[in-house]
Amino acid sequence: MLNQLSNQMADAVAAAAPSVVQVNGGRRPVSGLVYAADVILTTMRGVGHHEHVPVRRHDGQVLQGDLGGVDPATQLAVLRVPGLALAPIVRAESEPRVGHLALAIARSWSNAVTATAGLVSVIGGPLATGRRRAIDRVIRTSAPMHEGFSGGAFVDTEGRLLGVATAISIRGLGVVIPSATAWSAAAALVEHGSLKRGYLGIAAQPVGVPERQRGGSAQTQGLLVVSVKPGSPADTAGVLVGDILLALDEHHLTSPEELLDLLVGDRVGRVATLQVIRGERTMAVPVTIAERT
Repeated sequence: MLNQLSNQMADAVAAAAPSVVQVNGGRRPVSGLVYAADVILTTMRGVGHHEHVPVRRHDGQVLQGDLGGVDPATQLAVLRVPGLALAPIVRAESEPRVGHLALAIARSWSNAVTATAGLVSVIGGPLATGRRRAIDRVIRTSAPMHEGFSGGAFVDTEGRLLGVATAISIRGLGVVIPSATAWSAAAALVEHGSLKRGYLGIAAQPVGVPERQRGGSAQTQGLLVVSVKPGSPADTAGVLVGDILLALDEHHLTSPEELLDLLVGDRVGRVATLQVIRGERTMAVPVTIAERT
């Protein structure tokens, strides 16, 4: 039984390894994943401040990657690599669960494939990545990962991608960006060169919601609006200082970072619905999300 599991894990590494490359834009090499034809997804650590970054394939061939865009919130970057000619890594169809066995795969300094194994230990978030920036959801794993694993693959026991490895650790557990989050960021970077960031024009802070104001909702936390910029989307929609925001398009809001993470990508320019408590009344407020300039 153990021998069968061992062979399955080795097969998983072999299946994913050709889609894991070496990226050489920083002080030390990191890893990258084949996202699409001639496109590599890696971390900002891997590209540094360079516009042109050497990328080494699994067979040792070195190609020039041109920076296609970076996303400071997720700390991810895309490189366009003409002539890459590698198959994109295959994503898992289902979400991982805490307790699942998984593998981290990277390229070593010599370009050899390297792998470690561990458990999906925690799934949660958000994880702050800078001032007013956060990743909404992250995976934490017991699989040991050093700096070279940044941008590498975190896969299930069949070699299917669960997430993108980082060089971050929290209390001894490595941090992985879920594949859905990473692929959403990559799609926006490939199309636009950056992620569209939305703007409501409010300042808000976490607040507890008194039971008599919940209107039957079980949500005990929300965001208290402390300022509304004149002429902003929130002002136009009728949001007032003192309103408590419970949700945006049914996504519960308990921190300003959660709201910022929701104001990205396809929501920009569209009408969203804020669930608002005003006094002891709960209401739905439609608001058109503007693009932050």
